[in-house]
Amino acid sequence: MNESPAPEVKDTAVIGQPVISSRDLLAGRQEVIIQHGQEQYRLRLTSSNKLILIK
Repeated sequence: MNESPAPEVKDTAVIGQPVISSRDLLAGRQEVIIQHGQEQYRLRLTSSNKLILIK
């Protein structure tokens, strides 16, 4: 799997956590695979503009 550069963090949430735009994360795609340790998760943008995270 090709690794792309990390999305740019544009803002900080009220509780001090970084905010990453889904637009930056998806970069024009309908879904991306997120590697978390040994597990892979699929983040998908639905036709109704909702996000679904699937293990």
